[in-house]
Amino acid sequence: MQQAKSASGAFIKFILLAAALYLSLFFSHQFIVRRYTYYDQHFIGSIIESADFFLNLFGYHTFTILQDRDVQVIGIDGSTGVWVGSNCNAISLFSLFVVFILAYPGPIKHKVWFIPLGIILIHIANIFRVVALAMIAFHAPSYLNFNHTYTFTFLVYLFIFGLWMLWVNKFADKLQTNSNEKD
Repeated sequence: MQQAKSASGAFIKFILLAAALYLSLFFSHQFIVRRYTYYDQHFIGSIIESADFFLNLFGYHTFTILQDRDVQVIGIDGSTGVWVGSNCNAISLFSLFVVFILAYPGPIKHKVWFIPLGIILIHIANIFRVVALAMIAFHAPSYLNFNHTYTFTFLVYLFIFGLWMLWVNKFADKLQTNSNEKD
């Protein structure tokens, strides 16, 4: 009974801390940093340049449109391409990941390397999401909206959940077991 109370208390603490951290990051990004900042555009540009590299590596001839203020497109010649906007740069996903890791108990020494590694892996996953969407826009444009809205959203959140589960199972502090449990 005591262990169940302890576990539910730890869960409630995690949820409240995660919510507070996420809301503070959200509001600081929306009202202080603002949209269309240098960082938004930097991430969009790096996603497009990286996607262009991989599409060319795969043998596709590509085009890009790089401009300020959300008009940034990557595509395969013969398609309309895909628009990469500020909602596609994964900064909000980085924040979500960081919040989960910071809010969940665990040693700081592991958080210091796991958070940057996770951000890099999410960024790479996002690049391959854009590559796949550009390929869909070329080969099967009628499936682009569905895959953008559902398939890749699910896959990216599943990937972040997998990173978090790796953290929980390998690096986070484990709840102390009750000494009565050993009897």
